[in-house]
Amino acid sequence: MKKHSLKKSILASLAIVPLAALLAGCAGGAGSEAETETVRIGVAGASDEYWQTYVEAAADEGITVELVDFSDYNQPNPALTEGEIDLNQFQHTIFLAQYNVANDQDLVPIGATAIYPLGLYSTKYQDVEDIQDGETVAVPNDPTNLSRGLLVLQSAGLIELEDGGSAYSTLDDVDTEASRVKVTELDAALTATSLPDVAAAIVNNDYIKDAGLEAADAIAQDDPSDPNALPYANIFAARAEDKDNETYKKLVEIYQNTKAVTDGVIENSGGTAVMLTTPVEELEESLATVQKQIEEQG
Repeated sequence: MKKHSLKKSILASLAIVPLAALLAGCAGGAGSEAETETVRIGVAGASDEYWQTYVEAAADEGITVELVDFSDYNQPNPALTEGEIDLNQFQHTIFLAQYNVANDQDLVPIGATAIYPLGLYSTKYQDVEDIQDGETVAVPNDPTNLSRGLLVLQSAGLIELEDGGSAYSTLDDVDTEASRVKVTELDAALTATSLPDVAAAIVNNDYIKDAGLEAADAIAQDDPSDPNALPYANIFAARAEDKDNETYKKLVEIYQNTKAVTDGVIENSGGTAVMLTTPVEELEESLATVQKQIEEQG
């Protein structure tokens, strides 16, 4: 999910950002206003410059986009469910799955946007292969980043998780005999400061800069092509009955295929965003899998 996502603030705003105007044209010497369809999209951070670019690109295709800006990340999904907005784009699949299960809803992904990789950093080694067997690696202890960090370590060949791991893996799922390193969990704010004491550490994007690190310093990170990373893909979400809406599909295509938009997303993320064009069928399968896991977790 975008690095600003899931950081909850207390207040929610529903300030509509009117960034696109209706297109007008003339034909046969008589003035006539070209008809456009208006779509309300709930987002977090409507002031980010790439959203202005996106709205303008949509207007070029005859679609008027009204951005509804939320500062409380618990609000866009209920707003979508209630029909206050038509789409939202602020969350990854796991967040949507948790909402659907908790509220008995069926919101669906209709397109991917980006993954904001979670990175493994080290002040001792330049390459994962240089980490010695038996050394210790730190991961954040909050449930979402703990499991995701473990999946990064597995993808990097440092550990093995029982049954291949999932979005709900814990330290208990680490196959210690098959793993190269030991894993310890720390508060997310402390993994970066632990770097002098461990071989490497998973550091959340929010703490990279404060630790004097850059995203490019990561020696491993989520692999967007790894199926285990797919639940962390950010998505456009819609009501189930609207999943085949052609206008909404077009809006996804505009986001994915407008270079000025994707360049803006990457720049806004500090270069960490990996843009995606994952088929919707794969997103739906990922959502179903994660929802089943949540239900099994009780």
